[in-house]
Amino acid sequence: MHSRKTRFLLAISFLAASVALAAQTHDLPFGRWKRASNEPILSPQGTTWESAGTFNPAVVLHDSKFVMLYRAQDAAGTSRLGYADSSDGLHFTRRPEPVLSPEADYEKDGGVEDPRLQKFGATFYLTYTGYNKKDAQLCLATSSDLIHWDRKGVILPAYKGNWNVGWTKSGAIVPEKIDGHYWMYWLGTSADKTDQMGLSYSDDLLHWTEATTTPVLSRRPGMFDSRVVEPGPPPILTDRGIVLVYNGADDQLVYRTAVAIFDPHDPRKLLYRSDTPIFNPEREWEKVGQVPNVVFIEGLVRKDNHYFFYYGAADKFIGVAEAQSVP
Repeated sequence: MHSRKTRFLLAISFLAASVALAAQTHDLPFGRWKRASNEPILSPQGTTWESAGTFNPAVVLHDSKFVMLYRAQDAAGTSRLGYADSSDGLHFTRRPEPVLSPEADYEKDGGVEDPRLQKFGATFYLTYTGYNKKDAQLCLATSSDLIHWDRKGVILPAYKGNWNVGWTKSGAIVPEKIDGHYWMYWLGTSADKTDQMGLSYSDDLLHWTEATTTPVLSRRPGMFDSRVVEPGPPPILTDRGIVLVYNGADDQLVYRTAVAIFDPHDPRKLLYRSDTPIFNPEREWEKVGQVPNVVFIEGLVRKDNHYFFYYGAADKFIGVAEAQSVP
Protein backbone atom coordinates (compact mmCIF):
# COMPACT_ATOMS: atom_id res chain seq x y z
CA MET A 1 0.00 0.00 0.00
CA HIS A 2 1.15 3.54 -0.71
CA SER A 3 1.76 5.79 2.29
CA ARG A 4 -0.27 8.98 2.59
CA LYS A 5 2.80 11.01 1.61
CA THR A 6 3.41 8.82 -1.46
CA ARG A 7 -0.22 9.11 -2.54
CA PHE A 8 0.00 12.90 -2.13
CA LEU A 9 3.15 13.10 -4.24
CA LEU A 10 1.60 10.88 -6.91
CA ALA A 11 -1.48 13.10 -7.00
CA ILE A 12 0.64 16.23 -7.34
CA SER A 13 2.66 14.61 -10.17
CA PHE A 14 -0.54 13.56 -11.97
CA LEU A 15 -1.97 17.07 -11.60
CA ALA A 16 1.22 18.64 -12.95
CA ALA A 17 1.22 16.26 -15.92
CA SER A 18 -2.45 17.02 -16.59
CA VAL A 19 -1.83 20.77 -16.48
CA ALA A 20 1.15 20.40 -18.83
CA LEU A 21 -0.90 18.30 -21.25
CA ALA A 22 -3.75 20.81 -21.14
CA ALA A 23 -1.32 23.63 -21.88
CA GLN A 24 0.13 21.72 -24.81
CA THR A 25 -3.17 20.67 -26.38
CA HIS A 26 -4.50 24.21 -25.91
CA ASP A 27 -1.84 25.33 -28.38
CA LEU A 28 -3.55 23.38 -31.16
CA PRO A 29 -5.63 25.68 -33.39
CA PHE A 30 -8.28 23.01 -33.92
CA GLY A 31 -10.40 20.73 -31.77
CA ARG A 32 -11.32 17.06 -32.00
CA TRP A 33 -11.49 15.59 -35.50
CA LYS A 34 -14.53 13.85 -36.94
CA ARG A 35 -15.26 12.55 -40.40
CA ALA A 36 -17.14 15.08 -42.51
CA SER A 37 -18.23 12.19 -44.74
CA ASN A 38 -18.55 8.52 -43.83
CA GLU A 39 -17.92 7.58 -47.47
CA PRO A 40 -15.08 8.52 -49.84
CA ILE A 41 -15.50 11.91 -51.49
CA LEU A 42 -13.42 10.76 -54.47
CA SER A 43 -13.00 7.22 -55.81
CA PRO A 44 -11.32 5.61 -58.83
CA GLN A 45 -13.26 5.81 -62.07
CA GLY A 46 -13.04 4.85 -65.72
CA THR A 47 -10.50 2.57 -67.36
CA THR A 48 -7.58 4.93 -67.93
CA TRP A 49 -5.51 7.38 -65.86
CA GLU A 50 -7.54 7.24 -62.60
CA SER A 51 -8.89 3.69 -62.73
CA ALA A 52 -6.80 2.12 -59.95
CA GLY A 53 -6.61 4.81 -57.29
CA THR A 54 -7.45 8.41 -56.42
CA PHE A 55 -5.72 9.38 -53.18
CA ASN A 56 -3.27 11.65 -51.31
CA PRO A 57 -4.74 15.09 -52.16
CA ALA A 58 -3.55 18.66 -51.73
CA VAL A 59 -6.37 21.18 -51.28
CA VAL A 60 -6.43 25.01 -51.20
CA LEU A 61 -9.00 27.78 -51.40
CA HIS A 62 -8.81 29.63 -54.72
CA ASP A 63 -11.37 32.04 -56.21
CA SER A 64 -13.85 31.08 -53.45
CA LYS A 65 -13.61 27.38 -54.31
CA PHE A 66 -11.90 24.38 -52.78
CA VAL A 67 -9.38 23.23 -55.38
CA MET A 68 -7.94 19.73 -55.05
CA LEU A 69 -4.92 18.26 -56.76
CA TYR A 70 -4.95 14.51 -56.19
CA ARG A 71 -2.76 11.57 -57.07
CA ALA A 72 -4.45 9.38 -59.66
CA GLN A 73 -3.08 5.96 -60.59
CA ASP A 74 -3.76 3.82 -63.63
CA ALA A 75 -3.75 0.02 -63.86
CA ALA A 76 -0.03 0.01 -64.70
CA GLY A 77 0.79 1.92 -61.51
CA THR A 78 1.72 5.22 -63.17
CA SER A 79 0.62 8.32 -61.24
CA ARG A 80 -0.65 11.67 -62.51
CA LEU A 81 -2.19 14.65 -60.77
CA GLY A 82 -5.88 15.23 -61.26
CA TYR A 83 -7.79 18.45 -60.58
CA ALA A 84 -11.19 18.81 -58.92
CA ASP A 85 -13.04 21.74 -57.38
CA SER A 86 -15.93 22.23 -54.98
CA SER A 87 -18.06 24.99 -53.50
CA ASP A 88 -18.60 23.21 -50.16
CA GLY A 89 -15.44 21.15 -49.66
CA LEU A 90 -17.35 17.87 -49.85
CA HIS A 91 -18.73 17.48 -53.37
CA PHE A 92 -16.04 17.80 -56.02
CA THR A 93 -16.22 18.06 -59.80
CA ARG A 94 -13.23 16.65 -61.71
CA ARG A 95 -11.53 17.83 -64.84
CA PRO A 96 -11.54 15.06 -67.46
CA GLU A 97 -7.77 15.10 -67.95
CA PRO A 98 -4.85 15.32 -65.50
CA VAL A 99 -3.07 18.65 -64.99
CA LEU A 100 0.38 17.13 -64.41
CA SER A 101 1.63 13.95 -66.06
CA PRO A 102 5.08 12.33 -66.04
CA GLU A 103 7.30 13.94 -68.68
CA ALA A 104 10.71 14.65 -67.16
CA ASP A 105 13.33 11.90 -66.84
CA TYR A 106 12.94 11.90 -63.06
CA GLU A 107 9.18 11.14 -63.43
CA LYS A 108 8.93 8.77 -66.39
CA ASP A 109 7.15 5.42 -65.97
CA GLY A 110 6.54 5.93 -62.24
CA GLY A 111 4.86 9.29 -62.27
CA VAL A 112 4.11 12.38 -60.23
CA GLU A 113 2.90 11.64 -56.71
CA ASP A 114 1.68 13.03 -53.39
CA PRO A 115 1.29 16.80 -53.88
CA ARG A 116 1.45 19.58 -51.30
CA LEU A 117 0.46 23.15 -52.13
CA GLN A 118 1.62 26.47 -50.70
CA LYS A 119 1.00 30.00 -52.02
CA PHE A 120 3.32 33.00 -51.89
CA GLY A 121 2.05 36.17 -53.54
CA ALA A 122 0.19 35.21 -56.70
CA THR A 123 2.14 31.97 -57.23
CA PHE A 124 1.27 28.45 -56.10
CA TYR A 125 4.21 26.22 -55.21
CA LEU A 126 3.62 22.52 -55.71
CA THR A 127 5.96 20.05 -54.02
CA TYR A 128 5.57 16.50 -55.26
CA THR A 129 7.43 13.22 -55.59
CA GLY A 130 8.94 12.46 -58.97
CA TYR A 131 9.30 8.69 -59.38
CA ASN A 132 10.95 6.98 -62.38
CA LYS A 133 10.69 3.39 -61.13
CA LYS A 134 14.26 3.72 -59.84
CA ASP A 135 14.41 6.81 -57.62
CA ALA A 136 11.85 8.93 -55.81
CA GLN A 137 12.86 12.56 -55.36
CA LEU A 138 11.24 15.72 -54.04
CA CYS A 139 10.38 18.08 -56.90
CA LEU A 140 8.83 21.52 -57.38
CA ALA A 141 6.51 23.16 -59.92
CA THR A 142 4.81 26.57 -59.95
CA SER A 143 1.52 27.92 -61.29
CA SER A 144 -0.76 30.94 -61.16
CA ASP A 145 -3.99 29.02 -61.86
CA LEU A 146 -3.39 25.49 -60.45
CA ILE A 147 -3.89 24.03 -63.94
CA HIS A 148 -0.83 25.01 -65.97
CA TRP A 149 2.43 24.06 -64.28
CA ASP A 150 6.06 25.08 -64.77
CA ARG A 151 8.51 22.42 -63.58
CA LYS A 152 11.46 23.65 -61.52
CA GLY A 153 13.07 20.22 -61.20
CA VAL A 154 14.35 18.16 -58.27
CA ILE A 155 14.87 20.32 -55.18
CA LEU A 156 16.07 17.60 -52.77
CA PRO A 157 17.97 14.84 -54.61
CA ALA A 158 17.80 11.25 -53.39
CA TYR A 159 20.72 9.68 -51.53
CA LYS A 160 22.09 13.03 -50.36
CA GLY A 161 21.95 14.92 -47.09
CA ASN A 162 23.25 15.05 -43.56
CA TRP A 163 21.47 11.84 -42.54
CA ASN A 164 19.29 10.82 -45.49
CA VAL A 165 20.61 7.79 -47.38
CA GLY A 166 17.56 7.10 -49.58
CA TRP A 167 14.65 8.74 -51.35
CA THR A 168 13.22 12.19 -50.62
CA LYS A 169 9.51 13.00 -50.46
CA SER A 170 6.73 15.07 -48.88
CA GLY A 171 7.75 18.72 -48.86
CA ALA A 172 5.59 20.73 -46.44
CA ILE A 173 6.52 24.43 -46.73
CA VAL A 174 5.88 26.81 -43.81
CA PRO A 175 3.45 29.55 -44.98
CA GLU A 176 5.63 32.54 -44.01
CA LYS A 177 9.31 33.38 -43.83
CA ILE A 178 10.96 32.93 -40.44
CA ASP A 179 14.26 34.64 -39.65
CA GLY A 180 14.48 35.71 -43.29
CA HIS A 181 14.15 32.22 -44.77
CA TYR A 182 11.56 29.89 -46.22
CA TRP A 183 11.38 26.56 -44.36
CA MET A 184 10.31 23.10 -45.45
CA TYR A 185 9.76 19.84 -43.58
CA TRP A 186 10.37 16.70 -45.67
CA LEU A 187 10.84 12.93 -45.56
CA GLY A 188 14.13 11.06 -45.86
CA THR A 189 15.47 7.62 -44.99
CA SER A 190 18.02 7.11 -42.24
CA ALA A 191 20.78 4.49 -42.15
CA ASP A 192 18.52 2.08 -40.21
CA LYS A 193 16.10 2.11 -43.22
CA THR A 194 13.35 3.94 -41.34
CA ASP A 195 11.71 7.05 -42.77
CA GLN A 196 12.06 10.19 -40.68
CA MET A 197 11.53 13.93 -40.99
CA GLY A 198 14.08 16.50 -42.07
CA LEU A 199 14.11 20.30 -42.27
CA SER A 200 15.65 22.64 -44.84
CA TYR A 201 15.62 26.39 -45.50
CA SER A 202 15.82 28.51 -48.65
CA ASP A 203 16.01 32.09 -49.83
CA ASP A 204 14.29 31.48 -53.18
CA LEU A 205 12.23 28.25 -52.76
CA LEU A 206 14.43 26.58 -55.37
CA HIS A 207 17.74 26.00 -53.59
CA TRP A 208 17.51 24.34 -50.18
CA THR A 209 20.02 23.91 -47.35
CA GLU A 210 19.56 21.28 -44.66
CA ALA A 211 18.98 22.86 -41.25
CA THR A 212 19.82 19.93 -38.96
CA THR A 213 22.42 17.16 -38.78
CA THR A 214 19.87 14.58 -37.58
CA PRO A 215 16.12 14.21 -38.22
CA VAL A 216 14.14 17.14 -36.86
CA LEU A 217 11.36 14.69 -35.92
CA SER A 218 12.55 11.14 -35.42
CA ARG A 219 10.78 7.83 -35.11
CA ARG A 220 9.80 6.47 -31.69
CA PRO A 221 10.41 2.72 -31.25
CA GLY A 222 7.42 0.83 -29.90
CA MET A 223 4.96 3.60 -30.73
CA PHE A 224 2.52 4.34 -33.55
CA ASP A 225 5.27 6.24 -35.43
CA SER A 226 8.06 3.69 -34.99
CA ARG A 227 8.67 3.16 -38.71
CA VAL A 228 7.59 6.31 -40.59
CA VAL A 229 7.43 9.99 -39.57
CA GLU A 230 6.23 11.91 -42.63
CA PRO A 231 5.02 15.50 -43.04
CA GLY A 232 1.36 15.97 -43.88
CA PRO A 233 -0.03 19.25 -45.24
CA PRO A 234 1.87 22.53 -45.07
CA PRO A 235 1.99 23.66 -41.43
CA ILE A 236 -0.32 26.14 -39.72
CA LEU A 237 1.63 29.10 -38.32
CA THR A 238 0.27 30.61 -35.09
CA ASP A 239 1.69 32.97 -32.48
CA ARG A 240 2.31 29.93 -30.29
CA GLY A 241 3.92 27.62 -32.79
CA ILE A 242 4.35 25.96 -36.16
CA VAL A 243 1.62 23.31 -36.09
CA LEU A 244 2.52 20.38 -38.32
CA VAL A 245 0.05 17.56 -38.88
CA TYR A 246 2.09 14.48 -39.73
CA ASN A 247 1.61 10.87 -40.81
CA GLY A 248 3.09 8.16 -38.63
CA ALA A 249 3.38 4.44 -39.36
CA ASP A 250 4.23 1.61 -36.99
CA ASP A 251 6.25 -1.53 -37.65
CA GLN A 252 3.22 -3.11 -39.36
CA LEU A 253 2.93 0.00 -41.61
CA VAL A 254 -0.44 1.05 -40.23
CA TYR A 255 -0.66 4.78 -40.96
CA ARG A 256 -2.21 7.15 -38.43
CA THR A 257 -2.29 10.93 -37.94
CA ALA A 258 -0.45 12.93 -35.29
CA VAL A 259 0.62 16.53 -34.55
CA ALA A 260 3.93 18.20 -33.77
CA ILE A 261 4.41 21.85 -32.76
CA PHE A 262 7.68 23.66 -33.40
CA ASP A 263 8.86 27.02 -32.06
CA PRO A 264 7.41 29.87 -34.20
CA HIS A 265 10.82 31.58 -34.14
CA ASP A 266 12.95 28.45 -34.64
CA PRO A 267 11.50 25.69 -36.87
CA ARG A 268 14.15 23.29 -35.54
CA LYS A 269 12.89 23.38 -31.97
CA LEU A 270 10.16 20.89 -31.03
CA LEU A 271 7.68 22.12 -28.40
CA TYR A 272 5.05 19.38 -28.44
CA ARG A 273 4.31 16.02 -30.04
CA SER A 274 1.32 13.68 -29.89
CA ASP A 275 1.76 10.68 -27.61
CA THR A 276 -1.23 9.01 -29.26
CA PRO A 277 -2.72 9.41 -32.75
CA ILE A 278 -5.50 11.93 -33.35
CA PHE A 279 -6.95 10.05 -36.35
CA ASN A 280 -6.94 6.34 -37.24
CA PRO A 281 -8.07 4.06 -40.08
CA GLU A 282 -11.51 2.87 -39.01
CA ARG A 283 -13.83 2.62 -42.02
CA GLU A 284 -13.68 -0.38 -44.32
CA TRP A 285 -12.48 1.79 -47.23
CA GLU A 286 -9.63 3.09 -45.04
CA LYS A 287 -8.59 -0.46 -44.15
CA VAL A 288 -8.97 -2.22 -47.52
CA GLY A 289 -7.51 -0.95 -50.78
CA GLN A 290 -4.20 -0.94 -52.64
CA VAL A 291 -2.37 -0.60 -49.31
CA PRO A 292 -4.33 -1.65 -46.19
CA ASN A 293 -4.84 0.38 -43.03
CA VAL A 294 -3.85 3.83 -44.21
CA VAL A 295 -5.13 7.33 -43.50
CA PHE A 296 -2.65 9.77 -45.01
CA ILE A 297 -3.29 13.49 -44.53
CA GLU A 298 -2.01 15.86 -47.22
CA GLY A 299 -4.60 18.63 -47.63
CA LEU A 300 -5.70 21.24 -45.11
CA VAL A 301 -8.08 24.17 -45.56
CA ARG A 302 -9.46 26.60 -43.00
CA LYS A 303 -12.77 28.22 -43.88
CA ASP A 304 -14.62 30.40 -41.36
CA ASN A 305 -14.43 28.52 -38.05
CA HIS A 306 -13.77 25.10 -39.56
CA TYR A 307 -10.70 23.16 -40.58
CA PHE A 308 -11.03 20.54 -43.31
CA PHE A 309 -8.42 17.76 -43.47
CA TYR A 310 -8.18 15.78 -46.70
CA TYR A 311 -6.60 12.35 -46.74
CA GLY A 312 -5.83 9.33 -48.85
CA ALA A 313 -7.41 6.10 -47.62
CA ALA A 314 -5.79 2.72 -48.29
CA ASP A 315 -4.02 4.27 -51.32
CA LYS A 316 -7.30 4.11 -53.23
CA PHE A 317 -9.83 6.68 -52.00
CA ILE A 318 -10.03 10.25 -50.70
CA GLY A 319 -11.75 11.18 -47.46
CA VAL A 320 -12.23 14.34 -45.43
CA ALA A 321 -12.32 15.07 -41.71
CA GLU A 322 -13.26 18.32 -40.01
CA ALA A 323 -12.67 20.12 -36.74
CA GLN A 324 -13.75 23.38 -35.14
CA SER A 325 -11.14 26.09 -34.92
CA VAL A 326 -9.91 27.01 -31.45
CA PRO A 327 -9.25 30.68 -30.57
